[in-house]
Amino acid sequence: MKIQIIQHVDFEGPGAVLDWAREREVSVGISRILLGEPPPSLQETDGLVVMGGPINLSSPQKDPLLEKEKTFLKEFLSSGKKILGICLGAQLLAQLLGARVFRNSEKEIGWFPIQKNAFAKHPLLDLYAENTLPAFHWHGDTFSLPEGGVPLFSSEATRLQAFVWNNQVFALQFHWEVKPENVRMLLENTADDLAGEHPFVQAPQIMTADDSLFSDSQKNLYRLLDFIFTEEK
Repeated sequence: MKIQIIQHVDFEGPGAVLDWAREREVSVGISRILLGEPPPSLQETDGLVVMGGPINLSSPQKDPLLEKEKTFLKEFLSSGKKILGICLGAQLLAQLLGARVFRNSEKEIGWFPIQKNAFAKHPLLDLYAENTLPAFHWHGDTFSLPEGGVPLFSSEATRLQAFVWNNQVFALQFHWEVKPENVRMLLENTADDLAGEHPFVQAPQIMTADDSLFSDSQKNLYRLLDFIFTEEK
C-alpha cells in the first residue's frame, strides 16, 4: 500500500503519521502542490492524507496552486479511495463536498478535549471507549456538515470537530498527529495567532508541558489510520 501526504507548508508536517506508516510498513510519499510540485499519481496512490496549513478558506482564495490542488482532490474523490483530511485538509474536503467553511465563533489553539457525538452511529466511534478524548487544535475556521456526512466529535469551542462521509472521507478539525516538535514549529511560525485574549487559546508553555497528551493522541491516531487504511471493513 502507498499513502500520499499532501503537505501545504514546511512547518505543518505529518508528525506521527510517518511513525504509523513506518511501523505498519506502509509506503509513504509527500507532495507539496502549493509549493509548486506536481500532484501525485492517482494510479500509484492507494490512500491520501491532506495536512493543515495557514490558509483561511473562509476568505476568498485566488491562488492558482490551491485550485490545482482542489482539482486533484476532486479527481481523488471520484476514485473512491480513502482520504483523511486534517485541519485545512479537512476544510478543503468539506468545501469540495458542498459544505460551508466559515469563521468559528472562537479561535481554538492548544489542548482542549473533544467529545464523541452521542447520537452518531459509526463503527469508527466504537474504537474509542472514552466519550471524551484529548486533542490539539490550531484553527480559526470551521465547517458545516456536508450532505450525507456523519458528525463524529465536537468540543466546547467548535460544534463540528470531525465527520465521515460515505466511508471514504474522514475529516478532522483537530491534530492527533502532532508531536512536541510539531507544536514548537507552529509556535515559531504562527505565533501571531496567539495575540489577544481568547478563552480557547492556551499559553505556549502549556502546549508542550504534558507528554501524556501527545502519547494518547498518537494512540488515537493509530487506531484511526488502521481503521481507514489497513483494516478490512
